Amino acid sequence: MKFNKTELPDVYILEPSIFVDKRGYFFESFNLNKFEKKIYPIKFIQDNESKSSKGVLRGLHFQKPPFDQAKLLRCIQGEVLDIALDIRKKSKTYGKHISVLLSDKNKRQLFIPRGFAHGFFVLSDTATFAYKVDNIYAPDYDAGIRWNDKDLNIKWGVQDKEVIISEKDSQLPFFSELESPFTT
Repeated sequence: MKFNKTELPDVYILEPSIFVDKRGYFFESFNLNKFEKKIYPIKFIQDNESKSSKGVLRGLHFQKPPFDQAKLLRCIQGEVLDIALDIRKKSKTYGKHISVLLSDKNKRQLFIPRGFAHGFFVLSDTATFAYKVDNIYAPDYDAGIRWNDKDLNIKWGVQDKEVIISEKDSQLPFFSELESPFTT
């Protein structure tokens, strides 16, 4: 497995070694020893999965400390545009984001550490999205940023009216209104 650094510190794109033969394929989707050697020690405690239709946008979400979460994300069926946004106040990349295409074909994974907001947009007819987290979900600490904030300049590749989004996500604050709980 390759652990590719991105322009955002501590955010990695993981590319597995895929072994294909007449029976199909095999790849190692997670190996704790390799992960900790290349990135840092972590204890994932929960796996989550969602299925969404084309045009669904989920995000940009994060949890406030002490329930902030690191995530290891992958699209096991379909294709999504995945976004990681740095919301660590003192980071040199504060307010910057990366976009990564995750799909069942490329089998890439995206690791997003604590201190980042996350969202994804479904490009295929449907997408099954799975991710590991290193902290529990705490609804009272749930937060987010408006997906279409012009100050963030995220190129989702879609018009606002074409997006299927939850009522909650459509009411999230803009980045300029964010009082980031991540001060390091």
